[in-house]
Amino acid sequence: MNILGDIRDFFFPRICVCCGKLLSSQEEGLCVSCMSSLPLTGIRNTPENEMERLFWGIFPIERATSLYYYARGGSVSKILHGMKYYGRKRLCKQMGRLIATELSNTSFFDGIDYIIPVPLHKSRLRDRGYNQSELLAKGISELTSIPVITDALIRTHNNATQTHKSASERWENAEGLFKTTENAYSLHSKHLLLVDDVLTTGATISSCIDALKTVDSVKISIVTLAWTKS
Repeated sequence: MNILGDIRDFFFPRICVCCGKLLSSQEEGLCVSCMSSLPLTGIRNTPENEMERLFWGIFPIERATSLYYYARGGSVSKILHGMKYYGRKRLCKQMGRLIATELSNTSFFDGIDYIIPVPLHKSRLRDRGYNQSELLAKGISELTSIPVITDALIRTHNNATQTHKSASERWENAEGLFKTTENAYSLHSKHLLLVDDVLTTGATISSCIDALKTVDSVKISIVTLAWTKS
C-alpha cells in the first residue's frame, strides 16, 4: 500500500485532464476512456504525407508527422491547455512517450542524431517554469535514447501568442523569431528532429528551420503532438 500516495491523492485528487473524472492508480494524466478516444492522425512514417507537404518549398525536410488531430474545444485541446498553463509536466513527458511508442515500430527515428524542442523565450520560460515542448522531447528521448539539445537554438523575442491570429498574421508574427547559437556549429551534417506541441500553419516551425538551415549539410525532421489540419 502506498500510504503517501493515498494521502496525496486525498488532498490533491488526480483527475483526467480531458473529462475531469478521478484517475485510478494505474492511470496517469488521462483516463483510459479518454485516452482510447483521442483522434489519431495515423500518419506515422508515411512518406510525402500531407503534413510533410506543408514544408515543401521551405526546406527539403526528411520526415514529418503528428500523433493527434487538434480541434478547438476537443480532448486534444484540453491536453495542450493542461500542458501549457496548468503545470502538467508529467503529462508533457507522458505525451512524448506516447509519440515514441506510436512511431517505435516504424523507421521514423532511424538516423536521427539529436532532438531539438522549439524553444520558449527566456521571459516566458521564467514565468511558466518549464517548456512543454522540451518535456515532450524528453519523453521521446526516454524511449529512443536520442539526446535532447536545448542550447543550439534560441527564441529572439517574446512574440505575442499565436492562438487568435489569422494564418497570415501567424507567419508575420513568427518571422525571424529564432536564431542559432555558436553551439549549433557542432550540428554540421547531423539529422535533427524538431519537436513542438502543436502545428497549425507551420509558421513557428518554419522559422526554426530558417535558423537551423544555416548549419552546413543539416537534415531536419519534424514531429508534433497535435496538428490542426486545414
